[in-house]
Amino acid sequence: MRRTHKVVLVMVDTQRTDMLGCYGNPGMKTPSLDRLAAEGIRFDRAYTCQPVCGPARAAMFTGTFPHSSGVWANSMALGDNVKTIGQRLRDTGIHTAYVGKWHLDGGDYFGLGRCPDGWDPDYWFDMRSHLETLSDEDRIRSRTTSTNRDPSLTADFTFGHRVSDRAIDFLEKYAADDFLLVVSYDEPHGPCLCPRPFSEMYRDYEFPKSRNVWDTLEGKPEHQRVWAGHRLEQDRDAVTIKRPDFFGCNAFVDSEIGRVIEAVDHHAPDALVLYTADHGDMLESHCLSGKGPAMYDEIARVPFIVRWPGVSPDAAICPHPVSHIDLAPTIMDAMDVPIPKLLEGRSLLETFQAPDVRQNDVIFMEFGRYEIDHDTFGGFQPVRACFDGRYKLVVNLLTSDELYDLETDPDEMVNRIDSSEHADIRNRLHDRILDWMNDTRDPFRGYDWERRPWRTDARPATWAYTGMTRQRENEEYEPRQLDYDTGLPMTDAVRKK
Repeated sequence: MRRTHKVVLVMVDTQRTDMLGCYGNPGMKTPSLDRLAAEGIRFDRAYTCQPVCGPARAAMFTGTFPHSSGVWANSMALGDNVKTIGQRLRDTGIHTAYVGKWHLDGGDYFGLGRCPDGWDPDYWFDMRSHLETLSDEDRIRSRTTSTNRDPSLTADFTFGHRVSDRAIDFLEKYAADDFLLVVSYDEPHGPCLCPRPFSEMYRDYEFPKSRNVWDTLEGKPEHQRVWAGHRLEQDRDAVTIKRPDFFGCNAFVDSEIGRVIEAVDHHAPDALVLYTADHGDMLESHCLSGKGPAMYDEIARVPFIVRWPGVSPDAAICPHPVSHIDLAPTIMDAMDVPIPKLLEGRSLLETFQAPDVRQNDVIFMEFGRYEIDHDTFGGFQPVRACFDGRYKLVVNLLTSDELYDLETDPDEMVNRIDSSEHADIRNRLHDRILDWMNDTRDPFRGYDWERRPWRTDARPATWAYTGMTRQRENEEYEPRQLDYDTGLPMTDAVRKK
């Protein structure tokens, strides 16, 4: 397998797969990303680890699930002993630069403005860094969607454009280096700032309504009905999905990505280019808006495009499930850096070469909390989910559970959790979730996850439950931990207490 020493990872915030033309929506003007897909592989079953900004990023950049890294909600910082891919690659001599939204320092939405260890400080530019270049008046303008109506608004006022400028500058100066460049846009996330013509091109556009816009949430978990609120009483025939600034900003960030891709083509044409989004947006599907404690495809399934000249085929499609948890080990493998034991995903390099190769028999997703300094998002809603490419099991610890057959029910309208016909597949996926929680030492694991009303063969509740423990194997940076019972260096990390 050929390796590379140049990787560019581009990501946006809040983008569904059907917000790209190459994923089948001709109403979405995304020529840059459509071109990228035509020159590489489009993954049709790629999933975030948690459909919330910070936890999603934590999984991508640490290679561990949110419950492992500690970032299981926004505004929760990575621990000092949680290493990012930037630190790991920097320590092997690779030039690592991160430009754009970070959301992993425990600060508010904008961050702390300080470059974390592992990344080139000359190119660090998070959202706070951007705001600190503006006057108070311009800060307010930059956070107000109505600024889009100002004909004097130009691209160079936006965060996205300034992120692109720095990424292009890095490529111009350091394309000869071994490098990982991350380009992280906040767009199209609100306030959806974008200049003309983007701010005007979707004024009369209605986003196509999928069948699940009419989902009444009958037979669905209670917390989803609470989330839906007044929407459950709406005439769903009359609902229109008109988000001109959101969709306009989606087209705008595509143009900014195009600028970066052109720089890659010019300065590092053989680089491995990866593209994704942290999560999607419900956009009225299932009577819901935004994102939160659900695993519907609208927010959990994400665009994922890979272009690797000379390795990946053109205009290819991968139908198999992949996860953001696979990004860190894949990048390290591509750069011929040993994959640490601690990482919880697997390399996708074989699939990059042959898209019909399936690496994951299942992928996992989770939810903990939306954000600890906000109280209007349902609070603590622990969720664990498993998807095998057809069936998706969602265990909602505090409410009720869900099982969907995406082959016969792609809109996830019919909850089959109590279907005797699907009991075997449901229980098999449930066992996989329980094993995964034990293997990753999920701090929220316990007998309640197993003892669900539909799981008639669940074991009795016991205080010890499975008694599993798992010591960290971060041996590139930490000494081998000591066994609790003996005080000697551990041998088997995952074991019974």
